Formats: sequence, C-alpha cells, structure tokens
Amino acid sequence: MRIKSIMLSILLPMTMLLACDSGGLPETNKPQDNAAPLTGEALYTSDKAPDSVLYDKPQEVIDGVWSAIGATAPGTYENSGHNNNLSFVITPDGVLVVNAGANYLLAEALHTEIKKITDQPVKYVVLENGQGHAMLGSNYWQEQGAVVIAHEDAAHEIEENAFAILEAMKRRQKEKSAGTKVVMPDKTFKDKMVIEMGDMRIELLNLGPAHSPGDIVVWLPEKRLVISGDMAFHQRMLPLFEHTDTAAWIETWDKFAALGAEYIIPGHGGPTNMEEVTRYTRDYLVYLRTKMAELIENDGTLQDAYEIDQSPYAHLPTSEFLAKRNAGQVFQSMEFE
Repeated sequence: MRIKSIMLSILLPMTMLLACDSGGLPETNKPQDNAAPLTGEALYTSDKAPDSVLYDKPQEVIDGVWSAIGATAPGTYENSGHNNNLSFVITPDGVLVVNAGANYLLAEALHTEIKKITDQPVKYVVLENGQGHAMLGSNYWQEQGAVVIAHEDAAHEIEENAFAILEAMKRRQKEKSAGTKVVMPDKTFKDKMVIEMGDMRIELLNLGPAHSPGDIVVWLPEKRLVISGDMAFHQRMLPLFEHTDTAAWIETWDKFAALGAEYIIPGHGGPTNMEEVTRYTRDYLVYLRTKMAELIENDGTLQDAYEIDQSPYAHLPTSEFLAKRNAGQVFQSMEFE
C-alpha cells in the first residue's frame, strides 16, 4: 500500500496556492463586507485600490488597529503580491506593523497609507513567519529605521529560502519587484517577546507548531485582539505543507484559544471572531484526521484519501486546488504516526 501511495503522491500536482477569500464577515464583527466572494477570473484580476500598489487600503478594525486585507487569490502581478493581511497598531509611542509585505514597493505603499492616518513613526515590523509575502519588503522598513522582528525559526527559513523566493517574486512581479532585497531580521526570539509602546502592551507569541516554521501571533491583551497570522484561517481553505504537523497544530490551538481573543485578524481574509476561525481551522484539521484514521484502519489507500468527502468545506475558495492535496498530506503523515 505504501509503494502505491508514494507513486500516487508523485503524480499529484504539488502546486500550493496561497489564495484567500474576502467574503462577508459575521454579524458580530466590524467592519462589514457583504460582497460575495470573488470567483473565476475576477479572483485573479481584481484590484480594490487601483490608485495604489496595495490590493486594498487599510481599514480600522478596532480603535488604533488597522489592516490592509489582501487579495483572495495567490500572489499575482495584478495584486502586486498583496494576498495576505498587512496590519498595524498605532500607539502613543509609534506604530508597529505586522508583515513587511511581498516587495519593496508594496511596503512603501503601506507606509504611505499609514502616514495619511498618523504622524507616529513606524518603529517595529513583525514578521508572522518566513514566507515571501511576510518578509520580502523588510529592506524598505529597515531603510526607514524600523526594527524588523521574527521568530528564530522564521529567520532560519529566510536564511535558507529567501533568495529563491525573491527570484520567483521577480519573475511574477516584473518591474514591481524594483528595490526588493533579501535582508535578515534585526531581532529574533524563541517563545515570547513583549513590546511596551506608550500605554500599549504588545506580546509576540510562538504558541507552538502550526502552519509553517516560525509562525507567531501578535496579542494585544488590553484590546482583546490577536493578529493571528497563519495560525488561523476562515475565508479560504487552509493549505497543508509537507512540514505541517496537523496533530501538533491542533494541540497548539488550545493555547491560542486560551488567549480569550474577542477580535481576530487572520493572516488571510477579513477580521472575524474565534468561533469562525475555529470552525475553519481546528475543526477542519480534526475532520481530516478523523477521516484518515478511519481510512487507515480499514486499509484504505492514498487514492481513497483523495476521494474522501470534504463537502462541509467545499464552498471555500481554493478548495478545488487544496482539498485533495491536504487529504494526501494528512494520510501520508498519519500512516507513520
């Protein structure tokens, strides 16, 4: 069975699309966006801010916390690589940005919007992980005097993979990649870093294994808000990488839930609440693992895994690309647990 599984896994397309959806938010959250999720060609070619490199302009989530919500598609030339959320916190002692952006010009465009909102300087830029759309804009922020911070595992990912990621971004973004250079974070941490800015306490937390190496969350305890990065998904199907440990992610989720956040700004998709991200992150992981455990118990094959029923999640954008791949990843990892 394992030989057949390996051969089938080679035949499965390995494309990992990091799309996200921008459908309507739950009634309990602000801001509201009641537009239907983009599909088809519009998913890849839409642009909500045609006068900016940004896909969309920043919106205020709660007082002092803003986010420029990224496109629902993978990074494309049309969206300039802005397919994740670029968030920032305004304090009496400066601004903290979460995610440097996918390139120099995108970082510059975000900074332009920040300066329209506040005169406070950007002092810190926190990378949610070591992926390209989180870190490739770092050299712009360092030029502005900001301190770039990442988890030590994310820094390792940057050191190992950033030049290849940069070359891929240049091919995709063409002239929009101008000025982008690979740089390392100025500071790293292992478990927790606390930043005091005026009367604001900001906690950078690595809660444990999740989506990718070095994933962190940014917790604002006084505001009961967490910028979750790729810990939590809800408006698109989450992608599973070969290195993603789904059992560990579920265990880490308990620590994430224990924060007691009232507001969630995920890595992709609009602001939401804990119930919503639990449904589409933890519950999806549990669902997949339960299905695969049953399949393995009954001597099922990798081909059988690809065909499991994922209809409760089939409405999510990118499910057409990711559902079978996710099933295969979980099956193959659980075979050897």
